[in-house]
Amino acid sequence: MIKARKIDVSFLNKESDFPMKPSGYMCVNSERKVWLIIRKRKRESKKNFWVVETCVLCTSVDQPCELFFNHEQVRTMSRVKRRTTHPPYWHVLKNNQRQDEKISSDNLRFVREVIQDKYKNKSPIKGSDLDIEKKEWDPKTKRSGVIARNIGVQHMWEKDGKKVVCTVLHVLDNHVIRYVPPEEYAKSIIGAKVFRNRKPLGCLVVGAEAANPDRFTRQYCSLFNEVGLLPKKRLARFIVTPNAVLPPCTPLTAGHFVVGQAVDVYGKTIDYGFQGVVKRWGFKGGPASHGATKFHRRGGTIGTGRDKARVWPGQKMPGHMGSERRFCRGLKIVRINMKYNVIYVKGTVPGPTNSIVQIFDTLLPRRKFTEAPPHPTYFPPEDGTLPQEDIWDSNMHVFGSPSISV
Repeated sequence: MIKARKIDVSFLNKESDFPMKPSGYMCVNSERKVWLIIRKRKRESKKNFWVVETCVLCTSVDQPCELFFNHEQVRTMSRVKRRTTHPPYWHVLKNNQRQDEKISSDNLRFVREVIQDKYKNKSPIKGSDLDIEKKEWDPKTKRSGVIARNIGVQHMWEKDGKKVVCTVLHVLDNHVIRYVPPEEYAKSIIGAKVFRNRKPLGCLVVGAEAANPDRFTRQYCSLFNEVGLLPKKRLARFIVTPNAVLPPCTPLTAGHFVVGQAVDVYGKTIDYGFQGVVKRWGFKGGPASHGATKFHRRGGTIGTGRDKARVWPGQKMPGHMGSERRFCRGLKIVRINMKYNVIYVKGTVPGPTNSIVQIFDTLLPRRKFTEAPPHPTYFPPEDGTLPQEDIWDSNMHVFGSPSISV
């Protein structure tokens, strides 16, 4: 197994010793018969080194033996992208790239019947049908979160007349897809970074928004074969402790949280594209008159010719604004509608309207639970009745109730 970041190829003088084939194989040392499959390569300037990010060590061209990911690569570029618009390379291809074929109405009806027959017995199970080992809740418990959609902002009022801006979050049809145990999750790419110097925990994969299987690839649909649910458009990972593990196919609703609880919301901010320094960083800009020519919204000088004869890292300049992953921590839940699975949180959340966010218990030590929440989650009654359709916080004014009492 090769552990080096760079491979010295200065000993290769002839082109015959450094062949490049269309299949992507590169012979490094023909005497030892060691072959490397180069996925990404970059030749540094003025140096005879090749930086290898991903390669496969092989004894021959036809028999690769082990995959090698080099996470300690030294980047030579001055600025590294802070955001990417494409999924990571370890994700399964999701969208189906097939072309629309001309299918008759009879064949289309037959395909829909096959899908209904395949998933008709895989409806969401009730709380009594789950095989869950009952464990007590403690303040160090980490429960699972839910996937929700930001459907807008609504103004509410407290009993003393104070106006409050609340964000309305609709909890989608969440179901647990898979549980990854700690020993297995610690070996993954993300788990190895998160639990590098601490005790590893398990991971729950939660999916939301069921869709037609024809819209996804076969590899992506295979992730849901063991669960028996329709493929989900959205997937999320939540770190959980062993006493908060949920079995696959468990439904998650708005009852997973309680009114008055503080939660953290994770989402992607609004994408504004390329913006100048006035809108991106709030610069004042140049003067509007008195000899100012094409300097009204410029940033001004960024250095001098003496001590600072270069652009320092972190200089505020025009660039891509928004589309960042952000957390809003400690948001209070002021209202929960159990009928429509809607949660009202006090404040704003990252992202525009109709964006997807993740809601989970807060990490702030002074706003954590003091009493046991629905653990490990909320299960509705077997008869289908709701104990209370709309639950309000005690400090909020309920619409329809008298505002003045005698």
